Amino acid sequence: MSNAASYFVDRHVDEGRALKVAFREAETGRTLTYGALSDASGRAATALTTHGIAREERMAMLVLDQIEFPILFWGALKAGVIPVPLNTLLATPVYDAILRDSRATMLVVSEQLFDVVAPVLADNPYLRSVVVIGEAQADTLDYASFMSLGAEPLPAFEASDDETAFWLYSSGSTGQPKGVHHVHSALRATADTYGLGVLGVREDDVVFSAAKFFFAYGLGNSMTFPMSVGATVVIFGGRPTPEGIVQIIADERPTVFCGVPTLYAAMVAHMQTNGAPDAPLRVCISAGEALPESVGTKWHALTGVDILDGVGSTEMLHIFLSNAPGDVVYGTSGVPVPGYDVRLVDEAGVEVGVDEVGELLVNGASAAAGYWNKRDKTRETFEGVWTRTGDKYERRADGRFVYCGRTDDMFKVSGIWVSPFEVEQAIASHPSVLECAVVAKRDEDDLDKPKAFVVMQGDRPDDLEGVLKEHVKDRIGKWKYPRWIECVDSLPKTATGKIQRFKLREDA
Repeated sequence: MSNAASYFVDRHVDEGRALKVAFREAETGRTLTYGALSDASGRAATALTTHGIAREERMAMLVLDQIEFPILFWGALKAGVIPVPLNTLLATPVYDAILRDSRATMLVVSEQLFDVVAPVLADNPYLRSVVVIGEAQADTLDYASFMSLGAEPLPAFEASDDETAFWLYSSGSTGQPKGVHHVHSALRATADTYGLGVLGVREDDVVFSAAKFFFAYGLGNSMTFPMSVGATVVIFGGRPTPEGIVQIIADERPTVFCGVPTLYAAMVAHMQTNGAPDAPLRVCISAGEALPESVGTKWHALTGVDILDGVGSTEMLHIFLSNAPGDVVYGTSGVPVPGYDVRLVDEAGVEVGVDEVGELLVNGASAAAGYWNKRDKTRETFEGVWTRTGDKYERRADGRFVYCGRTDDMFKVSGIWVSPFEVEQAIASHPSVLECAVVAKRDEDDLDKPKAFVVMQGDRPDDLEGVLKEHVKDRIGKWKYPRWIECVDSLPKTATGKIQRFKLREDA
């Protein structure tokens, strides 16, 4: 039996890292040492219990990436309260739905985000208290007053490895978010597998993740992995623009950088004009969506550092299929992370062979316990030790896995399966294209054909449609080219950077 907070927080004090900086805010320069985090999270645990928040009740966290986040997250774990980090970029009706669905009895919100959630607070039947990090609003308690309730730190309670520790809400790339509950042992499982076995995170690392705390990828990057070894984390609460992130890398000099494909593509375009930052980067990672081969090769040419592209999910908590240092093949998601098993199956559940497309199933200790109040969806996704990812993959003869798209994104052209991602990679390799997305559109004969939505960069070539169609034909085959090409200013995405193709299908 072990509370995750004992391992990730308090252990570092016992091992002599009390004065080591755990978190540093890029915007303000504020720092939090491991010793201060141990004390403050313990006092947050006391404050929660003093405030009447009972064990196993939910504490919703609409909190930016700031020092208060780890204090409250680990404090909740110490008290047995369930923290529920929320996406900070949602609309008011979605917050209303999530707060009602989770039945959170307490909400902690950054002052900058209060206005977007304020309209739904008064009518919420479950919330008993609202704490604002910043200036208190009407009928709320400010963070300093809340923390003053915790005069003495509360030791972490002895949790079962299988006890629910926290919830995350899925990003909703195909619809409404779902509450995913994770157990205490899942955090350690991802640290011991991907964190140590692939990323190779070290105590002397400085880690910077543009991906935020509130979703699984960012939580692992900025808390689980660095805190498993006592490293230092740079956090940034603002919107990650390419020029802003490049500047933070130059100023903070991280050794590990964690991004998503959309951001990497935009940073490459920025650096091609303005140059790469001078920083001691030794490894970069990407997840959230498959990394286009052209982005990876351009990034390496500019920085001299590879991007380790991998795939993970909210349900599995972090990456379970990945490229590795010294073993990177762009255009693939690599091989299974040590500690995970994967299978590819067809619609009947039968394993497919090499070079055949199937749905990816994964087995590993970090799998979620299930979805909150969605029994049918839980039974569909979690099949014994296997978790259905909803991703279509192809396994090559060399054992590497190639992403083909979501199960609901795939379509057939001339009776043959087409991977939207393969077409997207071909289009994105053209120097005039920043990013693109491909969906199925019905032609005049009511047959599916590829349609591309393209975001341009630089000069637009004459006869854009003809140029890009021939480019795709030359790279991946005569029949896979997009029959329609539409230029757009941006693509619809979740806050985690995943393209919402279901919205594009509505527009096709």
